[in-house]
Amino acid sequence: MSSVQINRIGLTYGQTFLLIGLGAALWFCAAIILSVIAPMGALEGSMRAVTYALVIPGTVPFIFLLRKLAKLRPDQLFTGIGIATTTALITDGIVIAYFPSVYGSTLRHITNCAAIILWGAGVGMFLASIFNRGAEK
Repeated sequence: MSSVQINRIGLTYGQTFLLIGLGAALWFCAAIILSVIAPMGALEGSMRAVTYALVIPGTVPFIFLLRKLAKLRPDQLFTGIGIATTTALITDGIVIAYFPSVYGSTLRHITNCAAIILWGAGVGMFLASIFNRGAEK
């Protein structure tokens, strides 16, 4: 029997804290990317659909990166991505409420950036549900 303590969601405490940190880091990376592409019009008009579509393949490497860094088993992937995604969403909510200028100076930029963060979170969870594998017997 292993001496590593597992929490009630099936991850070690080390994995959980690492995923919280990685979720915050991923939100930060997304915010930086958005601060560059939003002023270029990537979230306006027809480019919005292109940007949203690009989030799907752009999310895949991050799922596998988190899996590797947190040493998640295939059956832990959905839970692990859920922890990181929840952290990103909480961070996003705090930023929208208290530091909206992170996303821009107009309500349109702020809401467009916040919306694509929400989209990315949903995409990440959806993809994690596809890539998650059942526990080995």
